[in-house]
Amino acid sequence: MTAPDTIPATEMTLDELRVALAERIAGHAVFDGWTETALAGAAAELGIPADRAALCFPGGAIEMIDAWFAVIDAHMAAKLDAAGASGWKIRDRIRGAVLARLDEASAHPDALRRALAILARPANMARAARLCWRAADAMWRAAGDSSVDAAWYTKRATLAAVYSATLMAWMDDDSEGFADTRAFLDRRIDDVMKVEKLKARLKPDPDRHFSPARVLGRLRYRLEG
Repeated sequence: MTAPDTIPATEMTLDELRVALAERIAGHAVFDGWTETALAGAAAELGIPADRAALCFPGGAIEMIDAWFAVIDAHMAAKLDAAGASGWKIRDRIRGAVLARLDEASAHPDALRRALAILARPANMARAARLCWRAADAMWRAAGDSSVDAAWYTKRATLAAVYSATLMAWMDDDSEGFADTRAFLDRRIDDVMKVEKLKARLKPDPDRHFSPARVLGRLRYRLEG
């Protein structure tokens, strides 16, 4: 989701304007927090009145953050597509999606910290959980996942946990090029892959289960033979 570049801000619908503002507001939230002041700064960049910008986020800060995260998801997906990730192994696609999302957020780390502090408030915990789930879904979709069975939930729950842990590691990472975060992510993905392989080995094999129908079928074959 990106704002159309060919439409003047004064002619955008509120939905289009919401995206355009979301792409700019984080830069102001670094200094002013997720406030009306930051929103007014983003509105000034687009050359629109602050009161019109406010119509895009009637819920205030939490909706601004929601919109910014949606923009990050869209940019993450575009990066993977541009990199030709569809030809990568699934492990590399997921790794690339997580790193691309972190790379987008790293442009405004202080804005992200302020956003996470708001989401951590008790009143916003449910919204925070939904946004984390949406991020995991966006990363899986960008990685080419189209599952619709129970695995859909398992994959997203697992990735949400991996991403959340990696995000926390990233916020405390002062290594060059976030090398420590990359190593942390690799370890988490390796752990998940080991668990999945173990689950596959432990998964019941229908051919090894007792089946009266199969036994009777074999017995019939022998008797008739």
